[in-house]
Amino acid sequence: MRLRKIRRLLAIVFFAMTTLLFLDFSGTIHHWFGWMAKVQLIPALLATNAIVVLTLLVLTLIFGRIYCSVVCPLGVFQDILARITSVKNKHKYTYSKAKSFLRYTMLVVFVGLFIAGLNSMFALLEPYSAYGRIASNLFAPLYIMINNGLAYLAERIDSYAFYSVDIWLKGIVVFVVALVTFIVVALLSWKGGRTYCNTICPVGTILSLFARFSLYKIRFDEQKCKKCSKCTKACKASCIDYNTQKVDYSRCVVCGNCLEECRFGALHYELRKKKSATPISESASSNDAVSCEEPVNTTRRSFLLSTALLSATAFAQDKIKLDGGLAELKPREKRKRETPLTPPGALSAQNFAQHCTACQLCIAECPNDVLRPSIDWQTLMQPVMSYERGFCRPECVRCSEVCPTGAIRLITREQKSSTQIGHAHWQGFNCIVLSDEVECGNCSRHCPSGAIEMVPLRKDDADSPLVPSIDEEYCIGCGACEYVCPARPLSAIYVEGHEVHKEIQ
Repeated sequence: MRLRKIRRLLAIVFFAMTTLLFLDFSGTIHHWFGWMAKVQLIPALLATNAIVVLTLLVLTLIFGRIYCSVVCPLGVFQDILARITSVKNKHKYTYSKAKSFLRYTMLVVFVGLFIAGLNSMFALLEPYSAYGRIASNLFAPLYIMINNGLAYLAERIDSYAFYSVDIWLKGIVVFVVALVTFIVVALLSWKGGRTYCNTICPVGTILSLFARFSLYKIRFDEQKCKKCSKCTKACKASCIDYNTQKVDYSRCVVCGNCLEECRFGALHYELRKKKSATPISESASSNDAVSCEEPVNTTRRSFLLSTALLSATAFAQDKIKLDGGLAELKPREKRKRETPLTPPGALSAQNFAQHCTACQLCIAECPNDVLRPSIDWQTLMQPVMSYERGFCRPECVRCSEVCPTGAIRLITREQKSSTQIGHAHWQGFNCIVLSDEVECGNCSRHCPSGAIEMVPLRKDDADSPLVPSIDEEYCIGCGACEYVCPARPLSAIYVEGHEVHKEIQ
């Protein structure tokens, strides 16, 4: 079946490239396919991207729920899991009535959580973000292990085609959430194929309201149907009742399995036709059966579908891991900040919390390991900045380029260099200049905005040690001073965040 093959090809491309966005630490995949994260429905809604939202809704009104079977990575992931678990018995499904009460209850809960500002709970149900957490927390470590193995082998033959990368478990909470999500989706896929899609997923429920009125639908030819039940047993959405020869279009994701299984040509994916006003005699209906059921031009339709889904692209810089020539530092304890730091482009902590769905894409793409999942229940799993492994370099705008929801607005390097996300504080009792009586000045030398100057501790003493003095008007909160500070277990200089970002005039 040509329709099924094209649908599978597009689904594989979207799934593979979206997954690699969360795995690829070099940034090359985002250079070509970063737009795929921005055509997901909920991220596009949060980013107020009207063009993407309207395009997806129009596609649903024309072709049905192809978004769920082509664009949504969690939807395609369910198909993969269902395929793996049904190798021995591919006719294991059966028709079941739609669980409308559960579906709409989950949708109401989803909308209620968003209105209430409980985005950490809201993010648990959003399908794109749920899959992003699975990919970045479960798949990424395996991907990096394979890469490091290839880097080791390449080094043995003097090749630099691969380079080794640290495997970093960014947060135990988000790891557990990702693991539980994976198990739930896997069990539901094994048991009932698209059960998660059609009972829990709010995006599937939203699109089902439009899919009922789609122009192209899978329809029965009652005269050709032998009621063999193969279409029902092959339907992962459990939406085909072969006894009544009806399809629940609100649950159908146009996967094409039923079309392939039907050996009698009784199923067609075709344009909706108006019912004839005059009855047709039995003889006429038998003679005109072939003419009434003209074959659909699947080539033209497939071309239009492919063009609509693959019509955009975005370009971004390759992600480069830089160390600035700094000496390797021993790990330090994570500092608790009174006001958490939000990335440049977030505008404010409130804007960031309201738009972020905790998909983890910015965390996966951060070249300096500054972003990590929050463990605060109010912002659970959303990215928070910390400077134990690196600092936020003024020339890097990677997170603003990849964010699909508008939680981090796209900014230029010039704008970032003048955006104050926080300001530095100095704690003299922890500074090695005073505690160990040695010269330092690391914070001043590495401050990219020139906001730190070394001044005598006692102005009237020529032999007084030099300590940092911070000009908060020029400090942008990048964390370079905190990162390079040699004091342990906590740095002597650290950054407190701003609730609302400021601009240096």
